[in-house]
Amino acid sequence: MKDSFSPNMQRRAWMSVLAKAPEGRVAALLDTMGARPDFTWLRAPEIGSAMVRGRAGATGGAFNLGEVTVTRCALSLPSGEVGHAYIKGRRKACAEAAALVDGLMQTAQAEAVQTHIIDPLEAEQQAARAARAAKAAATKVDFFTMVRGED
Repeated sequence: MKDSFSPNMQRRAWMSVLAKAPEGRVAALLDTMGARPDFTWLRAPEIGSAMVRGRAGATGGAFNLGEVTVTRCALSLPSGEVGHAYIKGRRKACAEAAALVDGLMQTAQAEAVQTHIIDPLEAEQQAARAARAAKAAATKVDFFTMVRGED
C-alpha cells in the first residue's frame, strides 16, 4: 500500500507541471525572471526511451504498451542544489530549462519561481483540461426511455 504522504510530494507536483509544459514554455517563463544562473552539468541532456506500461480497464494486470522517447538531464547550481528533468520527446532545451527550474525551486528563490513559472504553467494546464472536458461534455448523449402510456 502506498503512503498518502511523501516528503517529496511538493517536488513531484512541480516536476509534473514542468514535464507536461508545452515546448519552449518553461524556457520563456524562466527568461522573464532575468538572467539564468550559472550551473554545472552532472548529466548533459541525452535522448533515450522509456517503457510505458498500461492496465486494461485501469484495474487489470499491467502490460507493456510501448516505448516513448524522453530527454533527461541533471545539473548542479553553484549553491549545491541539484536539478533533474525528464521530458517527453526530443527536447534538450526544454529539459535544461526544467532542470534549472527544479534546482531553483530548492533555493531561497523558490517563492519567486513558484509565482513566475510554476503557477502560470499549472493554470494553463488546468484551463486546457477544462476546455478538453467541456468539448467532451458537448458530445455527451443522454439516453432515456419514453413511457407511451400503454399498460
